[in-house]
Amino acid sequence: MLRAMWNSAILAEAAQTDIVEGNHYFSPESLRKVYFRDSKTRSVCPWKGTACYYTLVVDGKENADAAW
Repeated sequence: MLRAMWNSAILAEAAQTDIVEGNHYFSPESLRKVYFRDSKTRSVCPWKGTACYYTLVVDGKENADAAW
């Protein structure tokens, strides 16, 4: 089982991820959305398209734009 963690919280968990340019991408269904807050940040890649960012919030601590 693959896990994404921050501040000792499991943010996502899945048996499989997609790997693009060395980054693991978890499916939306594998996210524990309670830790993700929408951000206004966006970026554009010519071949992957537009990325929407999320700020992580765990135990009152924030990690701005840490997920996309």
